Formats: sequence, C-alpha cells, structure tokens
Amino acid sequence: MKLRDILNIVEGKVLTKKVNLDLEVSSCGASDLMSDVLAYVNPGSLLLTGLVNPQSIRTAEMADLAAIVFVRGKKPASDTIELANELGIPVIGSPYSMYEICGRLYQAGLEPTLK
Repeated sequence: MKLRDILNIVEGKVLTKKVNLDLEVSSCGASDLMSDVLAYVNPGSLLLTGLVNPQSIRTAEMADLAAIVFVRGKKPASDTIELANELGIPVIGSPYSMYEICGRLYQAGLEPTLK
C-alpha cells in the first residue's frame, strides 16, 4: 500500500518535509513499547505509536521502518520532527486512536507485521 493511501485512510497530516507519498509500505505494527517494535515489527513496515519522542524515530531507524503514524492527535516536539527529517523517516499525525487506525488499515488491506 502506498503512503498516500495510508495518509487518506488515517485522515492524517504529514509532519515531516520531503515525503515520498508513493513509498510502498509492506505491513503495519502498532506499539508504544519500542522494545516490542524492535522484536516484532518487520523492516519496511508502518509503525503506529503514541510515543512522540525521539526514541520512536531512533527505533524506526534501527528497525528500518517505512514510516511512523503518531496516534490520538499527539504532537511531537520540534526535536523529534527535526530528527525524522534528518534521517528521512516520514512522520504522519492522525487524530484517531491506535485501535481505530489498526482497524481502518486492516480493512483497507494492509497486512499486519509478522516477525
């Protein structure tokens, strides 16, 4: 699924610069525990999280994730967005809960991540 489709489905807003909306996303994982992300989320996946600090960006870099969606309308600090821009990790903000976004993306055909 393309990032542009995900953006529409989650009714999100792109928070980073120079985002390739044609980026292919293979699957999706959802967690606020970055140790679980490292253990269970496949490379190329989308991450749904409420953790809006630089740790989520660093985890996405280490796990080679495609993009991050911050849930529940949470707003990351500027240092988090700056780090995402520096590392080229697309970040989207969505007003919906993690549960709602998981359901929307699953219904649209995005596969859950498996490791």
